[in-house]
Amino acid sequence: MNDGHSSNGQGGKSWLERISQAFSNEPETVQDILEILREAEHQRIIDADAMSIIEGAMQVTDMRVDEIMIPRSQMVTVKADSEPEEYLPEIIDSAHSRFPVIGDSSDEVIGVLLAKDLLPLALNNSLKKDSLREISRPPTFVPESKRLNQLLKEFKETRNHMAIVVDEYGGVAGLVTIEDVLEQIVGEIEDEHDFDEESHIKQRADGTFAVKALTPVEDFNEFFSCDLDEEEFDTVGGLLLKQFGRLPRRGESTTLDDFHVTVLNADNRSIRLVQVSRDA
Repeated sequence: MNDGHSSNGQGGKSWLERISQAFSNEPETVQDILEILREAEHQRIIDADAMSIIEGAMQVTDMRVDEIMIPRSQMVTVKADSEPEEYLPEIIDSAHSRFPVIGDSSDEVIGVLLAKDLLPLALNNSLKKDSLREISRPPTFVPESKRLNQLLKEFKETRNHMAIVVDEYGGVAGLVTIEDVLEQIVGEIEDEHDFDEESHIKQRADGTFAVKALTPVEDFNEFFSCDLDEEEFDTVGGLLLKQFGRLPRRGESTTLDDFHVTVLNADNRSIRLVQVSRDA
């Protein structure tokens, strides 16, 4: 008789029942729980993708905003009093959907512009110098020390997708989006502006290249006609870890031969995406 629980044919028990049974040993620490879950993965009770998401969700509770934020130097902003012809090209080139609107300085964030709010004005040829002040949404500010799980809850409750990160003195340190938080759980989120499914290297509009850290060194050498070391490390990420001597944070830069490399996406576990340009 069916009791309403799914069964995968192993003793009539669902995966949830078997995990619950595994927890009968009463784990006392997060590490204990992870060891049980990894054993469950080894026994194919849960698959590798599910395990990765669980680990990401658990680690988010220990991570702070300043570990994943886009630093101030990399923020794409628009000045509130600029003319449309000054900010529209940058908005189009960046392909972002939200932009901090600043006043006289980058520490004065007065709002957040949603690109979609510009469309009706652009179509009606009614964009003017003070349009940004009129259509910008109120900004949300969060401290660098805010935990990611708390930020995600706040994003869900307020339906905001972007927050401005401030340091202990009230200055702008960077920005963080809901996508940045979710990527810590589910991995890098790709959209129509990201890589093709089989591509590891993509040229950008400014002439630089976005390169996945998992790109084989052999492929990098072939693409750029260079001769990086293929013997010691298999991937570009491995070479960068050696170069930095540690796990770098987003926004940090280094050199590989005659290439200038900046980390675009990284967390406390791995490098994911870098920007590459040839040194002049």
